Amino acid sequence: MSTEEKPAAAPRSLAEALRGRDDAELAALLRSRPDLVTPVPTDLTQLATRAGTRASVVRALDRLDLFTLQTAQALAVAADPAPYDELLGLLAGDEGDRAVSAALPGAVRTLREQALVWGDDDRLRLVRTARELLSPSPQHPSPTGLGPTVREATAGMSPGRIQEIVTTVGLPSTHDSVSAVAALTGLFTDRERMAELLAEVPFESLEVLERLVWGPPYGQVTADPATRLRRLLDRGLLLPTAPGTVVLPREVALHLRGGRAHRTVEPVPPPVGAAATHPPQVVDATAAGQAYTALATVEELLKDWDEGGPAVLRSGGLSLRDLKRTAVALDVTEPVAAFWVELAYAAGLLASDGEADERYAATPAYDTWRERPAAERWTTLAAAWLTATRTPGLVGGRDAKDHTLSALGPGLDRSAAPEVRRRVLTLLAGLPEGAAPDAGSVSERLRWERPLRATGGAAGSGSTGSGTGSGSGSGGGDDLRSRLARWTLTEAEMLGVTGRGALSAHGRALLGMPAPAPKAHAERTDRSPEPTGPGDRLPVHHRPAVPPPDSPAPPSPLRTALTPAEQAAASAAAARLLAPQLPEPLDHVLLQADLTAVAPGPLQRPLADMLGVLADVESKGGATVYRFTPGSVRRALDAGRAATDLHAFLAAHSRTPVPQPLTYLIDDVARRHGHLRVGAASAYVRCDDDAMLNEILADKRAAGLGLRRLAPTVLAAQADPAGLLEGLRRMGFAPAAESAEGDVLITRTDARRTPPRAAPEPVPEGPPVPDDTLLAAAIRAVRAGDLASTAPRKAKAGEADAGAGSGELPRTGSAETLATVQAAVLTGESLWIGYVNAEGAASQRVIAPVRVEGGFVTAYDHTADEVRTYPLHRITGVAELADDEN
Repeated sequence: MSTEEKPAAAPRSLAEALRGRDDAELAALLRSRPDLVTPVPTDLTQLATRAGTRASVVRALDRLDLFTLQTAQALAVAADPAPYDELLGLLAGDEGDRAVSAALPGAVRTLREQALVWGDDDRLRLVRTARELLSPSPQHPSPTGLGPTVREATAGMSPGRIQEIVTTVGLPSTHDSVSAVAALTGLFTDRERMAELLAEVPFESLEVLERLVWGPPYGQVTADPATRLRRLLDRGLLLPTAPGTVVLPREVALHLRGGRAHRTVEPVPPPVGAAATHPPQVVDATAAGQAYTALATVEELLKDWDEGGPAVLRSGGLSLRDLKRTAVALDVTEPVAAFWVELAYAAGLLASDGEADERYAATPAYDTWRERPAAERWTTLAAAWLTATRTPGLVGGRDAKDHTLSALGPGLDRSAAPEVRRRVLTLLAGLPEGAAPDAGSVSERLRWERPLRATGGAAGSGSTGSGTGSGSGSGGGDDLRSRLARWTLTEAEMLGVTGRGALSAHGRALLGMPAPAPKAHAERTDRSPEPTGPGDRLPVHHRPAVPPPDSPAPPSPLRTALTPAEQAAASAAAARLLAPQLPEPLDHVLLQADLTAVAPGPLQRPLADMLGVLADVESKGGATVYRFTPGSVRRALDAGRAATDLHAFLAAHSRTPVPQPLTYLIDDVARRHGHLRVGAASAYVRCDDDAMLNEILADKRAAGLGLRRLAPTVLAAQADPAGLLEGLRRMGFAPAAESAEGDVLITRTDARRTPPRAAPEPVPEGPPVPDDTLLAAAIRAVRAGDLASTAPRKAKAGEADAGAGSGELPRTGSAETLATVQAAVLTGESLWIGYVNAEGAASQRVIAPVRVEGGFVTAYDHTADEVRTYPLHRITGVAELADDEN
């Protein structure tokens, strides 16, 4: 007897194919399709079943790149199963394509890894659900543009008509339709005989075929077809599928196409081109300037909302009127204002206060954020933008219910946004330093990497490719991913991640990428790789299924996010690179005689805060101009500052002498400030100068305040204190608020803050990718469960061979169960048991009993890979395992 090992049998199902995988391969499957691991499958059969469900297959197809998807589409129109050479012929055509030959092994490997294809190279099988989704049908045309096979198209045709076609094309008649269809299929798939048949067809008839060859393959005919159509119908080159409808059989189309399933096959991703190139130093400086502007804009936005921002709409979000007001305050357009508002919200610096009259305001985290160094403040904003699923570019659009999408409102989350942002920036990082990308080439690349998303179609709806017959993935249409890419390029420039369109050094660090090498290399743009190994010198139809060691690898899976620890390290690195590029804050201003102050650069925090109270911003830019007015000076006095404090402050921080008009302005407002006192009666006014009170009573503008004299120095008012203060100030007076104890109330600039609010959580695109610990535990559980479900057991007397994996729990009486378990303790054998836990969940397990006592059995559970104790009354039955066959 030969001692050689028998070759492994070809798998008969996806479950068997999965059983042949090692732990690393199973981990790769669960990592690429995380929906399969939640909840953890009980065994490999359940894992295979779950991998073939429609929802899971659609999700997997949705994440394939264009060439891998084209490979799956080609398998869907190939024989089932199909050998590797047939698949290669469908993609490379009769003439062959070196690039396709080099890339196909990687595509097949990806489909196998994701359990969309199983079987050896001589019997490749597309999972049934994927074949149903991708195969051509009248309701859902295939992106290949191919129609049904001859066998499928003639399924409803009469036997007599089939025999007529067979006779017309010169084939011998048969006794049944099955053999006739097989003979016709053999003719159409024979290149030489098919060429001879088409040579007999007139040119005008061939023109009809040319119009259908790349799809759609269906056409309309009248009840009495023209002669050119009749010739095609008589020869079976067109077959009727319904009254008035004909179809071009798949075999005929493939012959006319030269064996290609797709008109255009793109095995290599399109390159990202550079629109312009700038010196890296210029890029970094420009990006740093934009970063500083971003910080100033966010601070200005939240400072404007310090005393309570706009009201929250009942449906949530910011009203269009408030967005316009914000845009005017920031001196930007409304879409740009929506971006800054959403950015502050994503970073956790802005939220609604949750009050009955709900308004937006800064969060307590904003105060902490302001105290941090500028570079760290920027990385907080940039990291929040990079991972946020909220999409400001959608503001102003319409949702599915035709409601307007508002800033800070619901409906702005797009789960693909973080992936697209990171991918776009990664593509920029692949360009030479200082190179700004061509936006169109970025969109083309994204369409290649995710063709299903680019077309906005779902595999389940038949829109599974990039356009009928083309398969290129570059068709028109303003799809979401293209818009996200454009918005990413614009937002990255506003935020300072890029400068002049090129990725900056701190932007690269933010992505967690190392600094570029001294000599940058442009991305390879040739579409035909050079020979990479001996396999490339073989004939086209005899290429190896496994690529040579140095052959081009398929595109790596897109990484959509860093771990929190990785992102923290990346943000710290970005802050270190950005900090030297930001301008140093100044501790001085230049006072001018026209009651203005010029800040020639950014100001230190205490100076900026005080100057923001004492003066109004008149203009911004490279230098900020502040203007002093009576109202602004009164605002500083209301905040508790005395006139002497203001004089000392200006003298200490001005590089020019304090102008006399400014000194007079401060003294004049201070002299009148607090001369009037306003308190709550409803409200009252008191003043030691009764002549001033007489002046107020005589003023017609005071009629709305409801004033009346209570005493020579006191006036009572019907208005509330705040309204009385505002009314008197409009009349030109400078009243001060008073407490119940008669003290002057100091109106400080303490901002209104919301209760502590966490930043909004990004909306996940799907189940999270499991970490290594979860993967290891899940694989161990699946392996153990599979052992329990497939372990062969001995058949009882009078019972057929029980086999394995029947799915039914063993059933034995309590006495037989106890006796069998006790015997297994003595012999050390393993048993197959059925077990029902306290929650009523049934499972099957393989155990090795150690002892039995007190109604419990202690055993090593192969399913859980640990020693456990089971109540005997919960064991439904036991069965001995069959002896292993050598």
